[in-house]
Amino acid sequence: MTKKKVNARRQRVRETIASGRFGRLSSVVNSPIPVGLLILACFIAATLAILGLDTGHEEFYAQGFRVFRPWPQIAALGVIVGIIAVGAAVYIHAYQPRIIARPIRTVALASLFWLLLAATRLLSLSEKWMYLATGTAVACAIVLTIAYDQRFAIGMTMFYAILACFAVGQIATVELFLTMMAGIMVCCFSLREIRTRKKLIEVSLFATLAVFITALALGVIQSLPMRQTLFQSGVAAGATFAVGVILQAFLPIIESAFGIATSMTLLDYSDANQPLLRKLALDAPGTFSHSLLIGSIAENAAETIGANGLLCRVGAYYHDIGKINKPTYFVENQMGLASRHEQLSPAMSQLVIVGHVKDGIEIAREFGLPAVLRQFIETHHGTTLMEYFYNEARKKQDERQMPVTEAEFRYPGPKPRSKEAAIVMLADAAESAARTLTDAAPTKVESMVHHIAMKRLQDGQFDECELTLRELSRIEASLSKSLAAHHHGRIAYPKLNEPTATKNGNEQNMVKLAEQDSR
Repeated sequence: MTKKKVNARRQRVRETIASGRFGRLSSVVNSPIPVGLLILACFIAATLAILGLDTGHEEFYAQGFRVFRPWPQIAALGVIVGIIAVGAAVYIHAYQPRIIARPIRTVALASLFWLLLAATRLLSLSEKWMYLATGTAVACAIVLTIAYDQRFAIGMTMFYAILACFAVGQIATVELFLTMMAGIMVCCFSLREIRTRKKLIEVSLFATLAVFITALALGVIQSLPMRQTLFQSGVAAGATFAVGVILQAFLPIIESAFGIATSMTLLDYSDANQPLLRKLALDAPGTFSHSLLIGSIAENAAETIGANGLLCRVGAYYHDIGKINKPTYFVENQMGLASRHEQLSPAMSQLVIVGHVKDGIEIAREFGLPAVLRQFIETHHGTTLMEYFYNEARKKQDERQMPVTEAEFRYPGPKPRSKEAAIVMLADAAESAARTLTDAAPTKVESMVHHIAMKRLQDGQFDECELTLRELSRIEASLSKSLAAHHHGRIAYPKLNEPTATKNGNEQNMVKLAEQDSR
């Protein structure tokens, strides 16, 4: 039997398709998706273990929480829980994909939901106290608003509220769901940021009032006895307020679990008495002054595009802390002395300059700086080219015939991954360049800032952050205005050692002018 001859071109197409399929399969296997699916399956199983308890069964209390619902009900619950969990996963993928990219965040979010559901189940063993579940919904809303943003918190807490209604033990309850949603909405919309220690208490008070009024109105609509209505409303309101007080105490733990820093924490780190900032001021005073200025202009630029100005300011304070180890190798700390790079080769100078990024990360970890601030240290230069030392190396290359590549004189990165980090990068480069201008006229400052911004854009430094061209234009305008105001010109004062004849002449002119005015 003769073997059918395959066209060489068709064979190549088949091989290309096969390799493409293998590449796609390999990328999926190596992505966070398998881990995410495993966490999702574990969450569904753990949630079913809670919702499957038959708290209404007469043998429940006697057998020590070992009685479950009939298997058909558990299977039906599994379908409902699976649909809700998959819907939540799709919502996360659409609005917070970084959670899926980092499995530790996925585990933290799943653990939060599971613990709150367990608490809801425990608190609602008696139908009389089922409105305590409102407190767990409010807790979920507060934690997610602090950790992420308002839209994401509203969406995810709605998924939680549906599961919590099942966890109460009776599909009770449109009234309970609406009461939860009242507290959720108030918390999410009133908790944009936490800048004061009483903010959570204020939010809890507003949510308490909303929950009480909603529960009271729903009780009246149902024609429940007023005593029962007031009791349920009071239970829901009390649980809501208690949650705010408790979360106030656990706020540092929440920040640590989700790897975030609230505005209140950032304000603490902006204090000049922080040990790391004091060390920077003593060991590298020029860098400290530069960092303060960067913080001011970066905050203004961030606020023009709706970014987190406070985060920009505090991040800028710490972005150059790596210079503490070798302060005199940086021009702002040389105080008029000769540059120490004159005695080094360009390659050695490059190692010293690049080293301040790595040193900064190590110092930040040593002092326990939050991850949200460490990003400014490692990204404020991105992968930009050190042009001065690169050009110096090229000059010596002509003399020694040694090849020099740009890659040798680029910072290791990473590139900015947030708008705030990109703003600090631009502010840092623009402020340093503004110091070299002999004429700091506003038009020249504006031209210089635009040139730097376009250079960073063309170099791909903004590829990993969601910065638009419109936002970049607004940032340029803000930086130009701030730098022109800071480097403004001054009227030249007369010299103190002027000749006596000139002084006498000036005095005589002043006398003549006074006489003319008096006539």
